[in-house]
Amino acid sequence: MSTVLLVIDVQNDVVAAAHRRDEVVATIAGLVDQARAHAVPVVWVQHEDPWLRPGTPDWQIVAQLRPLPDEARIHKRYRSSFEQTDLAQTLEDADELIVCGAQTNYCIRHTVHAALDRGYNVTLIGDAHTTDGSNAASVIAEQNENLQRYELPGRRCHVVAAEDVDWNTSFT
Repeated sequence: MSTVLLVIDVQNDVVAAAHRRDEVVATIAGLVDQARAHAVPVVWVQHEDPWLRPGTPDWQIVAQLRPLPDEARIHKRYRSSFEQTDLAQTLEDADELIVCGAQTNYCIRHTVHAALDRGYNVTLIGDAHTTDGSNAASVIAEQNENLQRYELPGRRCHVVAAEDVDWNTSFT
């Protein structure tokens, strides 16, 4: 069994107006540090489209997070981090994903569902994903509730707080 930390779309433009932005980014930074300390690979996903072009300042991962040169980066154009990307090949030896990032109601939700469809177990870090908008807090709470104990044959998703991650055990 192998676990990967998947950090989705924590880019300048994507999280600029995000609910609890600074707190969530700090929580993700802590998860990244813990993953590295426990030799859990970190995979970074970056969205791109006509208004979010690769290489631009808006497209960059936020300054508080620093991907290492040997950590995989996935560039995507769709809400699912799997759709028309090489994420599945990058995760070849993984069977468990720890998911955090943005936007809760778009890329997080679609990636979690796609991961389960592809046979991965998923742990969503309930306090390490965010979205924007006037109803962001309720969207985050709703997704946490909907994805908690979501099961498909032989795999499941559950939601935990960052402080409850036990990096020495299986996550599902």
